[in-house]
Amino acid sequence: MEQEKLAENIQIQDVLNNINDVIFGKEEIVKLSLVALLTEGHVLLEDVPGVGKTMLVRTLAKSVNCNFSRIQFTPDLLPSDVTGVSIYNPKELEFEFREGPIFGNILLADEINRTSPKTQSALLEAMEEKSVTVDGETRRLNSPFFVMATQNPIEYEGTYPLPEAQLDRFLLKLRMGYPTYEDELEMLARNKSHHPIEEIQAVMSQEELLLAQEEAKSVYIDETIQQYILNIVTRTRSHPSIYLGVSPRGSLALMEASKAYAYIEGRDYVIPDDVKYLAGFVLSHRVMLKAEARYQGKSSEEILDSIIQSAHIPIKKGFGE
Repeated sequence: MEQEKLAENIQIQDVLNNINDVIFGKEEIVKLSLVALLTEGHVLLEDVPGVGKTMLVRTLAKSVNCNFSRIQFTPDLLPSDVTGVSIYNPKELEFEFREGPIFGNILLADEINRTSPKTQSALLEAMEEKSVTVDGETRRLNSPFFVMATQNPIEYEGTYPLPEAQLDRFLLKLRMGYPTYEDELEMLARNKSHHPIEEIQAVMSQEELLLAQEEAKSVYIDETIQQYILNIVTRTRSHPSIYLGVSPRGSLALMEASKAYAYIEGRDYVIPDDVKYLAGFVLSHRVMLKAEARYQGKSSEEILDSIIQSAHIPIKKGFGE
């Protein structure tokens, strides 16, 4: 069992190396994206255009031998453009269902805040239920299934911001940011004759990815670590600057993400540092600040960081030995 798990983790490192060969200087974002994939969660990536969001998802899909699909969200996009539609076939005298891009394995939902709430809901329901209902018939989505949705934090005109209840469906909210001078110089050098993604080969099959997801779920998390998670979460519900605290879904998300992160790090148990590191990425988009806190220039990330720093870290004799 241990030898099999070690081999699986070597494959995980191969996936990370594959993506880092294409996306320069974003090792943290790459690892966190893989955490979401192993947890069967989804990522909301908020950043300006041109920093490599699409390339990140394409490289991830290619590395794990999964089908990649992309939806460019626009104001006139319909729910059926996401889920698919039934079309009448006069030859067969019956309706045939044409699958939409939601039936891919790894989906890039580009600029999700540019489409109507009705179309947003079609995607978010599929993310939560792992199925879609068209013409009264429920159809299961493919497995593995992973969504990375993007939104531009600069342009707000003509957009439909995701409400808190829908933000809660995303496991992580990430920001890539611009590369450093050195990383961008390396990127220019590597792209002189061809794009690095052309050299990328799959290093993990879909079946191996599904096995890795099961392995990540089986990572041990001690009761004291679960208490630590709740120490953080419950403080968000009573903090004077927070109007809406983290839901129980957020508690579960932080636990599952911590297990996946430990798995990537080659451990079969979670440590408090896993929770402390991931809490900001998992929880910051799940809280709603009071109006006075926003007027004072406070951010959910800052307040959550203060909560994490003050939360009691459990100590258990012999833990991790």
